[in-house]
Amino acid sequence: MRPLPQCALAFRPPNAVYRAGGDVSRGTRGTSVADIIQLEGAAPRRASLEPLMQLVGDDLNKVNHTILDRMESRAPLIPQLAGHIIASGGKRLRPLLTLACTRLCGYLGERQIGLAAAVEFIHTASLLHDDVVDESDMRRGDATANVLWGNQPSVLVGDFLFSRAFQIMVADGSLEVLRVLANASAVIAEGEVMQLETLNNVELPEEKYLEVVSAKTAALFAAACRIGAVIASRGSVEEDALESFGRNLGIAFQLVDDTLDYSEHQATLGKTVGDDFRECKVTLPVLLAYRRGDDDERNFWRRCIADGEQGDDDLNKAMEILQRHDALQDSIERARHYGAMARDGLGTFPDGEAKRALTDVVDFCIERVY
Repeated sequence: MRPLPQCALAFRPPNAVYRAGGDVSRGTRGTSVADIIQLEGAAPRRASLEPLMQLVGDDLNKVNHTILDRMESRAPLIPQLAGHIIASGGKRLRPLLTLACTRLCGYLGERQIGLAAAVEFIHTASLLHDDVVDESDMRRGDATANVLWGNQPSVLVGDFLFSRAFQIMVADGSLEVLRVLANASAVIAEGEVMQLETLNNVELPEEKYLEVVSAKTAALFAAACRIGAVIASRGSVEEDALESFGRNLGIAFQLVDDTLDYSEHQATLGKTVGDDFRECKVTLPVLLAYRRGDDDERNFWRRCIADGEQGDDDLNKAMEILQRHDALQDSIERARHYGAMARDGLGTFPDGEAKRALTDVVDFCIERVY
């Protein structure tokens, strides 16, 4: 395996000041991407992913090298900006799903390496575009790329990563893989637009919210899993089963994320409590609390979320209301429901190491700190 490219050594946004100890002003870290990505068999950060990491850790190292290789460009800003978000502490969950589903289907080749990298590029591109649309300033405890470099570079680098993903798909040569991932990319974009159309609507029906989640988040989970069966030349039954597994897992994952935003343990995940609230995002806990609240509480949500008028103590009040109406616990219960459906999707496959590892992923996604 060839050495890591120079762009992997450090991603330095403009005007960032590196201090002793590795921290960086404006919220970015001075850690190398090799440290963050956990190359060469480094231990996973959470024990519940350990079986999966043991199963596909070598493949994940190859995926990470592929990501770094394919980020290189004649435009230095591209690896700098893309590297900032790619190295910001994500667990590579979607690529891991591709690798594990490929193993579950008995495929022993190498096609999953490039395709898992393509999945990560699609995910990263959508995050870059997301942060611009949402005007977000923090992600995983770091300043977002649009804050550090501006909206235009963030959008353009996101476009570059989408293009790289499609280059990888074309090189793979499978029209079915191309169809699955292209469709997922289109559905993700539709989900973004649907979210924009329902922005700040505290009266949004729960079914409509779940439709947005299914498109915006779960579609890529579903595609990442399905292509594992596609490249293993399994039939439509196995392909559909893995797609169902991924979709339900993705919905569960997002519902837990919605809940964690109001959890006092959020800081342990490198995130800030109340980001969704401050950005006036309508999430499932808010919808449940609004539906169950009295007139005063509903007026509170309208002021804070629909009108965007928030005071210093409003986040604390929001968390009290959410607790009072069991909105957080019930959101977790809904996530567990989708997690159970995800496990059911694996019923088509015989028991084995890969199936057990994927079941552990469901537990990891749902039973995060809450």
